[in-house]
Amino acid sequence: MSGHGGGWANPAPAGLVALAMACFTFFALMTGKVDGTAIPLLGIWFLGGFVVQVIVGVMELLEGNTTGGNVFTFFSAFFMLVTGLELIFKYLAMQFGWALDARIDGWAWLPLAIALLLWTPAYFKGPLSMLLAVLALDVAVPIIAFKDMGVLGASWGPVAGVALLIGGILGLYTASAIVLNTAYEKPVLPTGGPLVK
Repeated sequence: MSGHGGGWANPAPAGLVALAMACFTFFALMTGKVDGTAIPLLGIWFLGGFVVQVIVGVMELLEGNTTGGNVFTFFSAFFMLVTGLELIFKYLAMQFGWALDARIDGWAWLPLAIALLLWTPAYFKGPLSMLLAVLALDVAVPIIAFKDMGVLGASWGPVAGVALLIGGILGLYTASAIVLNTAYEKPVLPTGGPLVK
């Protein structure tokens, strides 16, 4: 991730745990492990994830980590805050019979997916476990965008869900490696070296 000198600890593990929460819960929703009545509760969990990720994003930027800082910042705003509020709002809209053209979500997710894809090569210079987590998200996020736009059908939901679960597991592993390797000042959990030096 980054050096995090100047007395600041590396905040990335907290952001990765929040990411894993989002990935696991979306996996549950997209694969039918939970039904639509879970949506407002999921919205609340995402609002909690927003708090964590916006703090992490700002700290990473202050420490000079352009990649992690920007990714956590835009994830906090759009994947966490907006999604959390939207899930609650959409649930209320269903209850009151309000008509919404939710295809706009796909158009909003599309530039986020493109940014993530275009920024992925920056992760080739980081730990392999983090790169693999990002690659899993590179599969899931465009599918979600195209599904929301109506380009892909509902059958693609489980594909995105499994990719998100893989990304969440790898995010948790990377977070654990950062915490344990820092605490013990030696590699307790290997993360794999960067593909590009």
